[in-house]
Amino acid sequence: MVNVVVADDEAPAVEALAYLLGQDSRIGEIHKATSGAEALRALERHDVDALFLDIHMPALNGLDIAKVISRFSRPPAVVFVTADEDKALQAFELAAVDYLLKPVRADRLAESVRRICELMEDGSAAKPEVITVDQGGITKMIRRDEIKYVQAQGDYARLHTADASYLIRVPLNDLERQWADAGYIRIHRSYLVAMDQIQQMRMSAGRASILVGGAELPVSRRHLPAVRDKLGATRVRPRG
Repeated sequence: MVNVVVADDEAPAVEALAYLLGQDSRIGEIHKATSGAEALRALERHDVDALFLDIHMPALNGLDIAKVISRFSRPPAVVFVTADEDKALQAFELAAVDYLLKPVRADRLAESVRRICELMEDGSAAKPEVITVDQGGITKMIRRDEIKYVQAQGDYARLHTADASYLIRVPLNDLERQWADAGYIRIHRSYLVAMDQIQQMRMSAGRASILVGGAELPVSRRHLPAVRDKLGATRVRPRG
């Protein structure tokens, strides 16, 4: 069970997030705080595995709290919950497990809890790779394990996550080499896919495709044997 602190200077936001967390069977005790000082007091009084922190709080904000607990010998996991996209870089520099935008969706919150559970199961787990992207003049940080598939666009690559897509100036061939050990496989000259995100493989009229995050992507004849081998190893079977 994951014991958490929810901190936000707006009480309704605390109650709403606490309610959503309470629906998750992996969550244990939920301690509520309406200020940074209250959040730190909760850490002193209770056994806490993770904090869900609003960034903008008076006096002691979420980033300040993260800096304080980073000095702990075994710091709890930190998830930032905010309405601002422009603090992501600072958040990930402080080793945040996740960065949730308000209003918080239940499925994204469940993903944050999953990441916390992974860290708790293996305290020595490697820190996920984080990638810097630009969107609308704002620099953002996204975790590589959020990327479902990558699409080639000339000398650029478009990274597709559940919520958005981001263009980076890195050729797909380079990403294929760099991300092979992270579970990404080339399925087509234009696509690189995260193996653990593949939902289904289809064969129709001699053509193959896979479903990833609601998108149907083509599998080229050249790459089909390797894709079949990989899917066979993970027990994903094509459906005719």
